[in-house]
Amino acid sequence: MTGLTINMASLTINNTITIKHTKSQIHSIIKIQTLPIFTQKPSKILTFQHNSLSSSSLSSPIESIDESDDDPTSETSYLDSDTDPESITEWELDFCSRPILDIRGKKIWELVACDSSLSLQYTKYFPNNVINSITLKDAIVSICDELDVPLPEKIRFFRSQMQTIITKACKELGIKPIPSKRCLSLLLWLEDRYETVYKRHPGFQKGSKPLLALDNPFPMDLPDSLYGEKWAFVQLPFSDVKKELASLEKSFRFGATLDLDLLGIEIDDKTLIPGLAVASSRARPLAAWMNGLEVCSVEADIARADLVLSVGISTRYVYASYKKSPVTSSEAEAWEAAKKESGGLHFLAIQDSLDSDDCVGFWLLLDLPPSPV
Repeated sequence: MTGLTINMASLTINNTITIKHTKSQIHSIIKIQTLPIFTQKPSKILTFQHNSLSSSSLSSPIESIDESDDDPTSETSYLDSDTDPESITEWELDFCSRPILDIRGKKIWELVACDSSLSLQYTKYFPNNVINSITLKDAIVSICDELDVPLPEKIRFFRSQMQTIITKACKELGIKPIPSKRCLSLLLWLEDRYETVYKRHPGFQKGSKPLLALDNPFPMDLPDSLYGEKWAFVQLPFSDVKKELASLEKSFRFGATLDLDLLGIEIDDKTLIPGLAVASSRARPLAAWMNGLEVCSVEADIARADLVLSVGISTRYVYASYKKSPVTSSEAEAWEAAKKESGGLHFLAIQDSLDSDDCVGFWLLLDLPPSPV
């Protein structure tokens, strides 16, 4: 099994930093190498459908779309004919108003649903006076009937304000609702729709702010079950990150990966990806607890000398603290700069000790800008 400390010559760690209760001095500046070779390009696989597709269209997925032929008022109903419908067990879903007014001058609402591979894509507009769990439940059933797919086992969503409606609709259908910002395909699709659909809609309202803005609450104290004993800023060549992810999938360890090919992300194997390594004598229980939290990102709050762990939709924890000094601030700034150089890609690793050859848990994380809608 590939270990996080594989040939650690390229990975800078600090064994003296502790997480729990005390603010500990960092004694050395991390040397993070940043190489501007991250690129993001449109993927041949990640293809967004912008208009309603007939049943005959389902047999020939579109690779490139002529925007001039698309009607921004139409809706999308798409299933990749090469995909086994039974394999689509998890959806990503958004049910929210759009920066578009109807003939009454009221904001139009829209349901957007997809799976992580975008093999399933569905959109439907709604007037603002029918927004409730019954409407959503019926719409989910309609998607399944229209595309001839089974009800999903899980649905992820990223808006806390819609949690009550989405949770009620899902539970009445026997679907597990999962509040999570790890809806990357959905978020990228919404970004695409903002530029290619909403802006071209005759009712588009330029400068309109999202009715349901995303939360970014003040970080809370970390629950005792999530405490580690030591932590360190680390970096790992992307080639070794991929080995960790392959090992994760084969060994069923705790953690989560991202389909970078699907997302159209290309990174050179030599690029150093920044991460946070956490050591604990109870690493396995810690990783198990973390595995149920939908880990989204880790960020360094340089002003407060804290590390902030974001999980679920809007839960933020003070994951670790350190004594603020020019040295520690420089190290945290370098770590955040390395994240930007890698396009927001970073990782969280949990180990028995910082010298261990193995990871108990490994999460690949990606910072994304907030949804424009």
